[in-house]
Amino acid sequence: MPIARPTGRIHEAAWTSGIRELTEPWKGALGCLGVAVFFAMTIGIISWQALEQPPEEWMLRGQASGMLWDRRRGALLLRVLPMGRPLVSITVGSVPASEPPPPRNRCWQDGMEFCYSWEEEAELRISLQPTPAPGTECYSVRWTPLRPDVMLKDCFSMANVSWYGGASLCAQRWPLNSAESPEQPFVSGDFSKNPTGYGPVLERYFLGSTVTVTVAPDVPLVLSLESHWHFCLGGAGGPLHYVLCISPDITTAHRHVGTQLAGPARALPDTTLLWSPIWQYDGPVGSAAKIKRGLRSLARRLKRHRMQEGVLALGEHGTAALATMDHVPAERRKRHGAPHAWDPAMIFPLRLSITLSPYTSIAAPLFLHLLRDGETGYWLSLQPRYGGCSIPLLTTWKGQLCARLNITNEAALSWYLSRARGLRHKLGATYVIFEGAEGNAFLEQAMSPPAELAGDQYAEMLAAALVTLGNATVISVGARSSHLPLFVQMSPLHSDWSHAGLKGLIPSALHYSLLGYNFFIPDTVGGSLAGDTPGDPELYVRWLQIVTFLPVMVFGTPPWLCCDSWVLNLTRQCIQRHRDFVVPLIIKYSKEWLSTGYPIFRPAWWLSPTDPAAFTVEDEFLIGDEVLVAPITEKGQTWRDIYLPGEGCRWRDTNSARVFDGGTVLRNYSVSLEEVPVFVKTS
Repeated sequence: MPIARPTGRIHEAAWTSGIRELTEPWKGALGCLGVAVFFAMTIGIISWQALEQPPEEWMLRGQASGMLWDRRRGALLLRVLPMGRPLVSITVGSVPASEPPPPRNRCWQDGMEFCYSWEEEAELRISLQPTPAPGTECYSVRWTPLRPDVMLKDCFSMANVSWYGGASLCAQRWPLNSAESPEQPFVSGDFSKNPTGYGPVLERYFLGSTVTVTVAPDVPLVLSLESHWHFCLGGAGGPLHYVLCISPDITTAHRHVGTQLAGPARALPDTTLLWSPIWQYDGPVGSAAKIKRGLRSLARRLKRHRMQEGVLALGEHGTAALATMDHVPAERRKRHGAPHAWDPAMIFPLRLSITLSPYTSIAAPLFLHLLRDGETGYWLSLQPRYGGCSIPLLTTWKGQLCARLNITNEAALSWYLSRARGLRHKLGATYVIFEGAEGNAFLEQAMSPPAELAGDQYAEMLAAALVTLGNATVISVGARSSHLPLFVQMSPLHSDWSHAGLKGLIPSALHYSLLGYNFFIPDTVGGSLAGDTPGDPELYVRWLQIVTFLPVMVFGTPPWLCCDSWVLNLTRQCIQRHRDFVVPLIIKYSKEWLSTGYPIFRPAWWLSPTDPAAFTVEDEFLIGDEVLVAPITEKGQTWRDIYLPGEGCRWRDTNSARVFDGGTVLRNYSVSLEEVPVFVKTS
C-alpha cells in the first residue's frame, strides 16, 4: 500500500480547543482594546470636523459674489468676491435644529446651480439668474418642504444692513430695522381692525444696503419683524421662493431691481388733483338736506378766506345720504326752485369727491332684495361642502355687520362699477374714492380663501377694475398695482408727535414712493385719529409744512377752527407754494418715473448711496434730485441737525440763501415755527 503522506490539515477538534484555550484568558483585554479604538476613531472624526473642515463652505460662486453655508449657525451667507466681505446672513429655520451635514451639491453637473436635501425635511435649490443690469448679480433661492408639517422660514439679519420696503406699518419706520411685528400673513390690512398688522400698501420687495430680496408672487407668504435683529420670510406651509440680488450700492440696487416691480407699462392719474387742496366735509350727515346746507356753508367759508379752489370730499355715509336727493341738471334748474335737489354748481368753483366701498350692510334694502332673489353670488360667500346654498361671509365695516362684494363674479362687478358711474354722474362728482379695498376677508376670520382670492388678489382685481372708471379715482390699497393710473389714500394717522402720528408721515411717504406709489394722498393736516380737531396748533403747523411738499394737501379741520389768524395766513401761503413750486417739480419727475420707474420722493441715501449716515435719516426727503426738505418733527424744537446728501453737490437754503456743501451735516440749524428748511441743489 502506498504510504499516506500528511496533508498538514489541523484536526478540527484540536484547532477549536486551541483557540478556546487561547482566547479565554485574553477576552477582557481584547474588549477593552476594541472600545479604545472606537473612542479614538470618534474623537478623530470630531477633531477633523472641528479643526480641519472650514466653518464656511462655498455652495455657488458667481462673478462678483458667492453663496456659502455656515455650518456653525445653519445659515446662508452672501459674500462679495474676491475679498469675501459679508453682505447678508440668512438664518435657515426650516432644517433640523442639530448641525446640518456638510452640503453636497447634487446638481454637480451644472455649475450654475446648487442642490441639497435634508432627508425628510426640505430641499434647497440655489441657481444663478440672468443679470438684470451690468453690476448686479442675482440668485434664485427655492425651498421645498418634503413633509406637510415642515414650515419653511428664512431670517435676514439686520446686522450692518438697513432694510426698506415690504409692508406699511401703523408706526412707520425708516429703515425697518427698529420696527416690530409678529408673524402673520403678508397681506394688506386695515389698522383700525388690526393695529399690529400690515397696512394698505405693500410689495414682496425688500431693499437692503446693497442687496434686494424679491419674493415670488405665487408663494403664500408670512412675515415677521424683530427689532434690530432680523426679519423672517415664511412659506406658510408650502414652498418658499425668492430672488436675492447684489449690487454695488443701495441706489443701484433699487434702480436695477425695485423699479421693475410694476413693469414698463406705467400710467399717470389725473394730475389736476395735485393743484387742488382737499377739504373733507365734517358737518352734519343726518339727511341729504343737512349735507346740502353743510357743503354750501363750507364752500362759502372757503371763499370768504380766499381758498375757494379745491375739492370738497364727502365720506361714504354722506355720499349715500346725498344720493337720495333728487338731481336736477343745472341747465334746467330755475332760480330758487327745486329746494330738495342737489346741484354741484352750488359749491362752484370747488369740485366734489364722493366715497364708496365694496361693503353693504346686511340691513340695507339692497342686500335684502338681492338675498330674497337668491343672488348670493354678489357677495363673498362660504361654499357648502355637500351642496345647498352658499352663505354670505359677514364682516364688520365702520361698526356695522356687512357683506363684501364678490369681485370674482362678473355680474356683481359690472353692477358695482355701473353703480359707481351712476352716482358720480348723479352727484356731479369729479373724483371717486374707494375705501375698504384692503385686506383678505377670509384670512381675517382664520379661513382658507379660495385660490382666486389668495393673498391680495382681491385688492389687485378691484384696482384693475376701477381703472375703467378713469384716472380720477382714489383707492385705499396698493398691492402690485403701482403701474395703474390711480391715487392711493394713505392710512389715517394719530394727532400726535409719535411715529403713529407726525413722525410717521415722512417714513410713510418714502415707503409709498419707494414701492412705486408716488401719487398718494396723505392724511389730513394735524392727523385724523384721536380727536375731532387737532388740539395742538404747533402740531398743526409742523404737519402743514410737511404736507406742502407732498402730492396733495388734505384738510380735515379748517385752520380757522383750530388756530390763530396767523396760521390761516400761513395755510394760504403753503397752498400757494405747493401750487407754484412743488407741483411743477412733481410733474417734472413724474415723467422720469414713467420712463425709468425712479421714485419721485427719495431718501437721503439716493444721492449718498455709500454713506452709512444717510441710511437712517428718516426726517428728510428729496423731491427728485434737486430739492431737499428737512422739517421739524419734534415738539417745541426750533433747531435740528440737517444731513445734506451728495458729496460734491452744493445746496442753497431757500430761506437764507446760504450755500452749503453736500455730504455734510449742519449741526443745530435754527428753524423758527413759521419756517421749514428747504434746500435747492445748485450744482
